[in-house]
Amino acid sequence: MELNLIIPIFIVGGLLLLSFLKLTNVTRVNPKANIFFGIFTLLWSTFWLDEMIMPQSLSPQSVIYAALHFLQFLVPITFYLSIVFYTNPNFKFTPKHLWHLFPPLLFLMLLVAESKISEQYLHTVYIVLFLANSLFYTLAAYAKIQKHQKDIEQFHSSTEDIDLRWIKYIIYTFISAAILTTGYNIITGADPLNVYINIFFLAVVYLVAFYSMRQKAIYPQGISLEEVQEDAHVARHEEKRNQKTKLLSDSELEFAKQSLLRMMAEEQPYLDSELNLIKLAQRMEISTHQLSYLINTGLGTNFFNFINQYRVTKAQELLVNKEYDHLNMLVIGYESGFNSKTSFNTTFKKITSLTPSEYRNQKKRS
Repeated sequence: MELNLIIPIFIVGGLLLLSFLKLTNVTRVNPKANIFFGIFTLLWSTFWLDEMIMPQSLSPQSVIYAALHFLQFLVPITFYLSIVFYTNPNFKFTPKHLWHLFPPLLFLMLLVAESKISEQYLHTVYIVLFLANSLFYTLAAYAKIQKHQKDIEQFHSSTEDIDLRWIKYIIYTFISAAILTTGYNIITGADPLNVYINIFFLAVVYLVAFYSMRQKAIYPQGISLEEVQEDAHVARHEEKRNQKTKLLSDSELEFAKQSLLRMMAEEQPYLDSELNLIKLAQRMEISTHQLSYLINTGLGTNFFNFINQYRVTKAQELLVNKEYDHLNMLVIGYESGFNSKTSFNTTFKKITSLTPSEYRNQKKRS
């Protein structure tokens, strides 16, 4: 059996298995997002299924041909919707979202009118519409991820496992794949994908499977994303801060701020690598909304930066302490409250402009 016939089998098998795992929500987290991600991977598999099961003699005017290509057109939309629910589990559809039906309906009309349009013109319009739809929803998904990565800094001190960066990497491959496939179709007239392109897609598919199955729950129970976003927005806009009904009076805000700073210095809650807004609010005996307001408005920062500034300061102390010279960077990171070497290095460099190793070496020379 030729390699170019074997690879699509592995691609389709991987996508169908992933779709089943997502639709049945075996990970028991992010249920709504998993459903749409499962639909997305199921529809994605049709790009190889048509080459495997559709007879070469099948007419472009047939119902099966039109239905299959219509399902393929829905792939970017279902991918985008999965990202919507990953980034906002409480999202609800409203009439204003009906415009998302317009591109699929337009594409369906094109398929229905296929017999009345010249084949060359139809092929060009098909590719342009398909590519435009794919790029639009892929870029929209990217924008959602960018906003999500800022939002989660409002309630969690360690964002490495919940920042969905793996989806950004997948988006990069999607854009590359879309350009690659479109160029290939234009040059070859939509011949079956060659072995090298299929190997590329095989790697992408299993990359998607690996990271998507590792995704943890993003929002802890008790977090109101809308309230956290509101506090962050108000903190960035002074004029709206003055117009907004204050959660805490000026005196209460100052008292809470001093209590928080005292707790951070004496009890060092930042050493808990899983510290989030809920845990700290419970220790402060205030609501998460009040704590978020306190950090954003009273301290002019977000939860992530506030906690990790303390962790970096702790790491700096350990790095210059001769008693800790025998410890490697991973242990120093753990001792400072970080949960991985990657997050330690990234956060430390972001705040100090030096890696932990560079900081230690610099202090030894001085």
